Amino acid sequence: MTETATTLSDTSTWLPLDGLAPGFDESKAPTVDDLNGLELVLDGEDGSARRVEFTGANRVEWDGAADECETFLVDDDLYYTQFHPAARPDEAVSLFLDRRDGRALIVTTAIGESGTPRVTQRFVTATIRDAAVRGAAAAPTTALIGRRAMWVYSADHAYEHVYLSPHWYSWQCLAGPEKGLADTDENSAYQLRPGVYVFTWREKVIPCAAVTVADHRDVRNLRSHGVLFGLDETGRTPTHFTFGANGRLLSNTVHPEQYDPARG
Repeated sequence: MTETATTLSDTSTWLPLDGLAPGFDESKAPTVDDLNGLELVLDGEDGSARRVEFTGANRVEWDGAADECETFLVDDDLYYTQFHPAARPDEAVSLFLDRRDGRALIVTTAIGESGTPRVTQRFVTATIRDAAVRGAAAAPTTALIGRRAMWVYSADHAYEHVYLSPHWYSWQCLAGPEKGLADTDENSAYQLRPGVYVFTWREKVIPCAAVTVADHRDVRNLRSHGVLFGLDETGRTPTHFTFGANGRLLSNTVHPEQYDPARG
């Protein structure tokens, strides 16, 4: 085995999450202030009622506490808000609001004390109280299975994703400080609208997880917005940063029906 191959296989040498952050946000979309002054109650499928208020100047009040946030426009009247609550530093919240259909999806990413993966995620669908609710709620989807996509995060960072099954996906770094590294990790995918998906993953080597919202409607011009959240090199301090990516579909595998992983 060559020295390079040995290094790539030695996961103790892999880049920590905070080492990836510099420059990774080059393709991040500008934030929007469309929601400033808006106050909503989200009635969750789990019986919860969460109040969210966008107080202006990129700030959000959630569960009675105010924090800085970033809000991105994903599609007409479809917004993604990301924040890291100061009162709960081991959690990050990804909020998807569909004001057209009166629906929401809340993804809470949490750093645990132990376990594999160390960083886990919880998904709660909700409706916007007093809004006209229409269409289908966000729901797990197998629509991405079989696709191989390339994502370019900056002039220096590029990865490919292969969506294998409802539980697994593989990634490979094509350019950047992780070039040559690859792994297969847990994933979850939800459809917000036809062709627009929340895709999340939870890594087992580096203690981190990601939440992305990706527009796959034009296979030559994919677009995503997202966050990485986990622990820094010390293994003690939470690291939270947002990013964006442009992509394209490289190929699509269609399995024979009896071997289709989308069928479970």
